[in-house]
Amino acid sequence: MTVATPVGFRRALIVGAGSGLSAALARLLARHGISVALAARSIEKLDEICAETGARAFACDASKADQVADLFAAMDAAIGSPDIVVYNASGRVRGPIETLDPAGVAAALNISAFGGFLVGQQAARRMLPQHHGAILFTGASASIKGYPQSASFAMGKFALRGLAQSMARELAPQGIHVAHIVIDGGIASAARPVPPDAPDSLLDPDAIAEAYWQVLEQGRSAWSWEIELRPWVERF
Repeated sequence: MTVATPVGFRRALIVGAGSGLSAALARLLARHGISVALAARSIEKLDEICAETGARAFACDASKADQVADLFAAMDAAIGSPDIVVYNASGRVRGPIETLDPAGVAAALNISAFGGFLVGQQAARRMLPQHHGAILFTGASASIKGYPQSASFAMGKFALRGLAQSMARELAPQGIHVAHIVIDGGIASAARPVPPDAPDSLLDPDAIAEAYWQVLEQGRSAWSWEIELRPWVERF
């Protein structure tokens, strides 16, 4: 059973899709009658969620400009241009700063930040003529806090947050809602279940997806450009 959608939202693209948050978002959007496209470097892992939701899967390395352009063109042709775009992709190389491989760090930055720019640019080009759309960027604790041995992740997420803020200021007056969602805590999954002695200590992917939907439902007289989500026991 589907329910009413926010006015004008019909098609969504989730980039950096997987079995966790992206799958929860795909299920929620499909329930609301929105056609969903999922993009990832490897799309075999998306077979189950595509079968469940009717989503279309597209192979794409979000750090490659030509592949991102081809992704949007393929979606345009297959189901139409998206009016909701969610960027979930990220990369990281962990380790002491003096040991990090520069090439690995560059690759992580390309995925976390440059890929967000490429996807945001293609989305904006399609939404601007309509003066309507939503572009949501998924952040992390590292978007606002740099942790030890996590320099590449912090750099990428800080940059993505800056991109989102800049785009929000530029595009909101033109009818496009840009928001950055800080996921400040671990996300529960089959591989990372909630500990029995610490209920609700990890974020539920379905609860995160509901928060994204609440952002999409906001009236334009009271748009958020950023929200933070964390378990009730997570320290600030």
